[in-house]
Amino acid sequence: MPESLNPLTENEVALAVDTAWAVLQRGGVVAYPSETVWGLAAVPDHLEAVERLYAVKGRAAHRPVQVSCQDARAALELARPSAALTALSVLWPGPLTLVTPARPGTPPTLAPGGLVGLRVPSHPLALALLRRCGGRLLTTSCNPSGLPPALTAAQAQDMALADFVLPNVQAAEGEPVGGQASTVVQLPEGTVLRSGPLDGAVAALLAGLRE
Repeated sequence: MPESLNPLTENEVALAVDTAWAVLQRGGVVAYPSETVWGLAAVPDHLEAVERLYAVKGRAAHRPVQVSCQDARAALELARPSAALTALSVLWPGPLTLVTPARPGTPPTLAPGGLVGLRVPSHPLALALLRRCGGRLLTTSCNPSGLPPALTAAQAQDMALADFVLPNVQAAEGEPVGGQASTVVQLPEGTVLRSGPLDGAVAALLAGLRE
């Protein structure tokens, strides 16, 4: 993928992120690029925003979404410590989602049923959005439930799920993101719930714990 073929300037990128943050604060949903697939984001402490995220996704209320965080520290603050969590957190930022017991007191919107799904993306625009929004957002892939996720800004626009679609400043116009959803691992068991780009690295780190 080209490093930067998009003509947006640094100031234009900052303006786009500010616009996204304004939309999120009003209870809206924003589409954003990641290193895997395009995502949808909402502010976790805005109940109407959370309900809207589930509604546009068409996701059943009992199926939780993930919490995307600006860095590993922000993610680990929400989770009960475990050896497996510590070992796998070195793979952040990157295409890895860890489903793990939440710390006591974590809001139910972040950890329904006491479990939290944590992700730290590596895409620069996703990280810029997270930093602008205080470090954490509720996120899910940009697609109606049961359909393939958006891989380009045009696809995200055409799905009409978001109130605002961020540009993909890391790629040429129309160029797709990585295309493979993140590896999802259930902790503390280390069960892979969804195969993805980091399956091998996850297996190696967990094997190291058992040696």
